[in-house]
Amino acid sequence: MKNSVLLFLLLLPLTAAAQTPLSAEHQIASAIQAAPEEMRAGAAVLGYGADGKLAELRKGTNELVCLADNPKDTTFSAACYHKDLEPYMARGRELTAQGVTGGNRNAEYRWKEIKEGKLKFPKEPRMLYVLSGKGYDEASGKVTDGVVRWVIYVPNATAESTGLSTKSKRGEPWLMDAGTLGAHIMITPPMK
Repeated sequence: MKNSVLLFLLLLPLTAAAQTPLSAEHQIASAIQAAPEEMRAGAAVLGYGADGKLAELRKGTNELVCLADNPKDTTFSAACYHKDLEPYMARGRELTAQGVTGGNRNAEYRWKEIKEGKLKFPKEPRMLYVLSGKGYDEASGKVTDGVVRWVIYVPNATAESTGLSTKSKRGEPWLMDAGTLGAHIMITPPMK
């Protein structure tokens, strides 16, 4: 029992440090790396305060909203997406906070709410960029081992309407959630 308590006390500072958000400046600098370079300066940025709550860190002047890495996660992930996707993304964050996760959360909640007119979602294609990595180095301002995945939302698209495969293959575009409101083209770069 003593060993367990001692181990817990030794690991406590590491756990707390992993949940401390970066400064607003570093959250902005890291989050916008998910966006195409020419769109970074005008992107709005959402990030985390010392209280762990999501807040607007920077107002935007273009169509992108960037979401900083969640300090509660052990790896790095930032996303930038068209501002018309924000209600959909915000609802996803809300559901996650309520403990609603997994594949059915879209069909049972978000897609259902879109059909009912309760959740706003664009009818035309919209872009999402996701930057994942091992972490963010404040000294260099770079994401460690970062790779960008591209997602193009194409509501109700099918393999027949797009000519895309519905089978996932790294390095090639494919259609996920075909025939649904959340249908999207995934393009994940090949592994390094």
